[in-house]
Amino acid sequence: MQNRSKCYLALSFGVAAVAFADLSGSYILPLDDETVRYSKRPATDPVELLNRKIARGEVTLEFDDKQGYLRSVLQALNVPVQSQVLVFSKTSFQATRISPKMPRALYFNDSTAVGFVRESEVLEFASVDPKLGPVFYTLDQEKVAKPRFERRDTSCLQCHDAGATLGVPGLLIRSVFPDPSGMPVFQAGDYFTDHRSPIQERWGGWYVTGTHGAMTHLGNAVVRDRDHPEKMEGAAGLNVTDLSSKFDTAAYLTPHSDIVALMTLEHQTRMTNLITRVGYETAMALRDQANFNQAYRQRADEMSESTRHRIDSAVEEMLQYMLFVDEAKLEAPIKGTSGFAESFRSAGPRDRKGRSLRDLDLQTRLLRYPLSYMIYSEAFDGMPEGARQRIYRRLFDVLSEKDKSKRYQGLSAVDRRAILEILLDTKKDLPAYWKSAALAVR
Repeated sequence: MQNRSKCYLALSFGVAAVAFADLSGSYILPLDDETVRYSKRPATDPVELLNRKIARGEVTLEFDDKQGYLRSVLQALNVPVQSQVLVFSKTSFQATRISPKMPRALYFNDSTAVGFVRESEVLEFASVDPKLGPVFYTLDQEKVAKPRFERRDTSCLQCHDAGATLGVPGLLIRSVFPDPSGMPVFQAGDYFTDHRSPIQERWGGWYVTGTHGAMTHLGNAVVRDRDHPEKMEGAAGLNVTDLSSKFDTAAYLTPHSDIVALMTLEHQTRMTNLITRVGYETAMALRDQANFNQAYRQRADEMSESTRHRIDSAVEEMLQYMLFVDEAKLEAPIKGTSGFAESFRSAGPRDRKGRSLRDLDLQTRLLRYPLSYMIYSEAFDGMPEGARQRIYRRLFDVLSEKDKSKRYQGLSAVDRRAILEILLDTKKDLPAYWKSAALAVR
């Protein structure tokens, strides 16, 4: 798999001339650029908005002696408890507190991820701002009248702004080969995971609850022989539905680390990074073009071929990912344990036939209708107008079968039509040419 790195700490960086055939390993975009102002622009992500409500006395967080503010924060941010997934590898800044006996819990919705480590002084947050992308916070686990989330950009961006996050502030899921303490066996390498990753490469260092037939993965297991890390504990880690023999499950909000939640989070992390990258890239490209037009006294709406290519290339990669072009095929049905699948399905807008982009398949692929539900996110809607309109145009071309290129041949005519109909009923800002096509597809 192309996402495997031979050293856990090694990240791949590109150069300024990268052509965006693959944004993985992209050069790092400057966060202090005038079009971004990451550290200076006031954030409007869900965590910062909650901060303001707490300060105004509109929201009160409840503290308990077992998990501190965790349950109350999840409720305030509308993050479902069923989304809990558990990672036991020492791959975060709280590594010393994490082990197979003390896994770190993650909870998420479309815009926010929350990290909980037992006996830690803080909760961790990654919260997606429509303009800035993910913004990082901690919340002290100390009972006070008005708790406050603190931004932690400087420390968190050391890992969360790199080639692995597409050169912008972002999120990532790693699969490692952990030893019995949870420490990655560095010489064995690791994988950066998303929906394109083969199942057999996923979830090293993670707990996984659920059934998946004969498919194998790296979860629920540790390396006993450091000279042969590929010889994991094998079948004992597969089709696990009860983790109580591994650690004290009662110390967490649920006893699950749901396989469907893991797969959803993996899709969502790269999708979030692509939205952020396309937004940054487009804003910078249009700024550069405007400066050029002014300097050379060209029309304000003039756009060079290089500017157009810079935007279109980034958009095209995002389009391919959001249409699941290279999704790894499931060889057996997937079933979770926590009720996450039901919770996830219930959250989506539905068309007049009752269909939703949040309908799950879990037989041969993740989604029943292969287009990312992140098209409804505030992050998607917050992209520069030029980028969003270009995505709408390309998406329409593919779904209407105007574009029948080889890259999209795996998308059946039935799926294209269904997705087109769902969007026409549920996505309110579609361009007029989409709506004029409604009669043709109804």
